[in-house]
Amino acid sequence: MWWFQQGLSFLPVALVVWSAASFVFSYITAIVLHHVDPLVPYISDTGTIPPERCLFGIMLNVSTFLGMATMYVRYKQVSALSPEKPKILRLNKLGLTLGWMSCFGLCIIANFQKCILYYIHVLGACLTFGVGSIYMLVQTILSYLMQPELHSKDIFWARLAVFLWSCSSILSMFVSSVVLYSGLYGQNLVQKLHWDPQERGYTLHIISTVSEWSLAFSFLSFFLTYIRDFQKISLRAVVSLQGQTLHESPGSFRAEDQALLIAGSI
Repeated sequence: MWWFQQGLSFLPVALVVWSAASFVFSYITAIVLHHVDPLVPYISDTGTIPPERCLFGIMLNVSTFLGMATMYVRYKQVSALSPEKPKILRLNKLGLTLGWMSCFGLCIIANFQKCILYYIHVLGACLTFGVGSIYMLVQTILSYLMQPELHSKDIFWARLAVFLWSCSSILSMFVSSVVLYSGLYGQNLVQKLHWDPQERGYTLHIISTVSEWSLAFSFLSFFLTYIRDFQKISLRAVVSLQGQTLHESPGSFRAEDQALLIAGSI
């Protein structure tokens, strides 16, 4: 059995590989069609013009569902490992809520392009990266609280390092973007897809775009730390039938008959 076939480790692997591919494929398409400059464009700029916009949107929508599934499995794992620790359980529920909010933001980014509905796109980015960073913080705290009995110290330090990487990228991107779009370097820069190195603000533009790519890959790196944990977990769904036919009322079905119709693992 390969390492990615153990337990549910394929989920974070699929999330990371698919999300990275969505960035790379849309970037390559945009470059080949000369829609953006080859040197570090914004990720959102590579998904602004058809046909890469269509590819970008559908692939990120799939990433949204993979992210939600991965976060849910993580939630169930922590709940099973610490069933009698209220503090951990509260943080775990908070983490799942924040994680799914971040996934919703990713869905907004995928479907509301930067050059068309800028403020909605920015809202999606704030949910994805802002709320997503808080999700990373919560998971890092959970890793700290669960060591050394359930988590190794190495996993905690790895997640802390990735979280700090994410925060530094957010800070760098926020500062450079605020200065760049302040109006000192021209108007309607949001719609600008091609930059000349001789233009004013070009350095700030590069800092901002590099920070965005760094931020995106810091998020993907965080989910890579789930692989070892997910190798030791599996989920099953139990189907309980309330009747032998679809037109019977549940009350007319005896409990002993119901017990006989419980399905196995799916």
